[in-house]
Amino acid sequence: MYENVRVFETEFAGRPLKVETGKMGQLANGSCLISYGETSVFCAATASAKPRDGIDFLPLSVDFEEKLYAVGRIPGSFTRREGKPTDKAILASRVIDRPVRPLFPKDMRNDVSLVCTVMSVDPDCSPEITAMIGASIALSISDIPWEGPISGISVGLVDGKIVLNPTAEQQAKNDLQLTVSSTSDLVAMIEAGANEVPDDVMYDAIMKGHEENQKIVNFINSIVAEIGKEKFTFESSNPDTEMFEAIKEFAIDDVKYALDTDDKNVRDERMLPVYDKVHAKFDEIYPEQEMKIDDCMYKLQKFVVRRWLLDEGKRVDGRGIDDIRPLYSEVGILPRVHGSGLFSRGQTQVLTIATLGSMRDSQLLDGIDNETEKRYIHHYNMPSYSVGETKPSRGPGRREVGHGALAERALVPVIPSAEEFPYTIRLVSEVLSSNGSTSQGSICGSTLALMDAGVPIKAPVAGISCGLITEGDRWMTMVDIQGLEDFHGDMDFKVAGTKAGITAIQMDLKVHGLTPEIIKEALAKTNKARHYILDEVMLKAIAEPRAEVSKYAPKMLSTTIHPDKIREVIGSGGKVIQKIQADCECKIDIDDDGKVFITAVNGENAQRALMIVETIANDPEIGSIYRGKVTRLMTFGAFVEIAPGKEGLVHISKLDVKRTEKVEDVVAVGDEIIVKVVEIDDQGRINLSRRDALVEIEGAVVEDDGADEERKPRRPRQGFRNKK
Repeated sequence: MYENVRVFETEFAGRPLKVETGKMGQLANGSCLISYGETSVFCAATASAKPRDGIDFLPLSVDFEEKLYAVGRIPGSFTRREGKPTDKAILASRVIDRPVRPLFPKDMRNDVSLVCTVMSVDPDCSPEITAMIGASIALSISDIPWEGPISGISVGLVDGKIVLNPTAEQQAKNDLQLTVSSTSDLVAMIEAGANEVPDDVMYDAIMKGHEENQKIVNFINSIVAEIGKEKFTFESSNPDTEMFEAIKEFAIDDVKYALDTDDKNVRDERMLPVYDKVHAKFDEIYPEQEMKIDDCMYKLQKFVVRRWLLDEGKRVDGRGIDDIRPLYSEVGILPRVHGSGLFSRGQTQVLTIATLGSMRDSQLLDGIDNETEKRYIHHYNMPSYSVGETKPSRGPGRREVGHGALAERALVPVIPSAEEFPYTIRLVSEVLSSNGSTSQGSICGSTLALMDAGVPIKAPVAGISCGLITEGDRWMTMVDIQGLEDFHGDMDFKVAGTKAGITAIQMDLKVHGLTPEIIKEALAKTNKARHYILDEVMLKAIAEPRAEVSKYAPKMLSTTIHPDKIREVIGSGGKVIQKIQADCECKIDIDDDGKVFITAVNGENAQRALMIVETIANDPEIGSIYRGKVTRLMTFGAFVEIAPGKEGLVHISKLDVKRTEKVEDVVAVGDEIIVKVVEIDDQGRINLSRRDALVEIEGAVVEDDGADEERKPRRPRQGFRNKK
């Protein structure tokens, strides 16, 4: 039945890689089932027979589909079915899209769909890398015009050594999560999250990944040589050369004047009459070709910008090649939020807001990897008004998800652990104005907002982008590209980091790839730029994290108890923990390993709840002081509950600093009093003293009335706390 089935095998970073074609997805233009270790991904590439009308871009869609059966799990939704793509699936789709898209013909308008379905997951073999290679194979063997192949690889840094496609065990102690995609001779895509990795180490890791990729590129070429289809021809969308040259001669001076300004609004205003003037002349000469006339105008603007840069070293806003636009930082913008930071670079402006919550507010994840929740979250919003346009808001798209994830990744290495800072942290970056590098602006805004919120980050992080113009063997890079340079340039190389090293990279290309020399120069320029941004702007707005969180933020305390004691803290049916939360007006979260997180608006309530939890989980010790509730009165004293299920006796002689005739003269049932543990007998019975607690905490003086011969020396005041 399957006469054309072919199987190709090789080794990749020490593990088997197998590709099967001809059996599955036979109606697609190209398809394969690719297996790396025990990770299996089915990849299919299809294209429409005719171009889509009325568009000026390649309508390419890339989908990375996570199936929970791949990891033996049933979806957690009510329908028990996969729904919209998770953020991680969207990010994986974008990682595949970025190196694939530039290799399609620039003038093709046929719809192209690339679908990678994850069917089985081996924790040691990345499904994202497997899908990228499978997508490259599906496109390469298909009849769809494409100038691949590419290969992708994951590069790690474990114990200071570069590791290719790290295993799950290595990932646990990995300081670098780098994805490198390559063609036969160039680096096509870079994406990284890093624990302050130095630039030279990052460069070496990129080159190591690029070198290993060549083995897979050669492997794919051998597959194409055996079963590759002839590429189909398509209708080009390019305007003819005669039309472009005529419009260029007519309008080039007007276009130069319109573009020569540092204000995006002025530039747009100047360009409108130029378009009107061109259409008034050429609509009759080239009837029913208005879109191609607009294409010529786009090409003319691109021609001017690139010629200025390559031939004159001139940027549209008059800056030097390595100059950064005017910068501005401010914190504490909004009065009642937990933290806020405003960062502006030229006409790009981002306001980031920090919100602190309890550990219960952590985001639950339902995906194909082992991450089930996260306590640091970053969201990015870019409304239409930020670019001077109008359209209805319809929630975040793939771009917003990608930019938010990049900013989140950049700050992850400096976020304090839950033990150091027991909060869930959410940042929201609102792009107020956009003229290039909003993702890097949100990284800077995030640092400001975190420090304003009192989050003790390990180091401030800044982000900057580097652009590129190429022409044959000629090339040049420029720092801090604005929108027009991004639009008409060949690269947006985004790098974020601290003074110690890189924390994130994302590289977008419009050309086939980069040489090592370009990568090295881009890393050097962004290193210098981010140091300047930190020293000259951000740290002048706020030099270090605030000493305390906002008065409007919840107060958090944490402790660790023995896991065997969790049941006692929770109580039967949750009665104990619910009572603590009600009495102390707080929230309590307990992890399976015994970590306890307490959240309360009032710090004293949080401290009181912590004391109760520790009293339940730990046997009281002589000398410890508690606040307890009187539960029973007897003629010889009062019983006081210092924690649910733990009660002690305050003898009448130890109820007060003066002689007590009747217990009722000092306390009543329901009163809350401070007591000190003075004795625990052989049967575990606890004897308490209110008198000793008053002496130690409040400095009360004991009246020497002879009623009790046992007097202990008064200790210095130490505040109200448990003493262990």
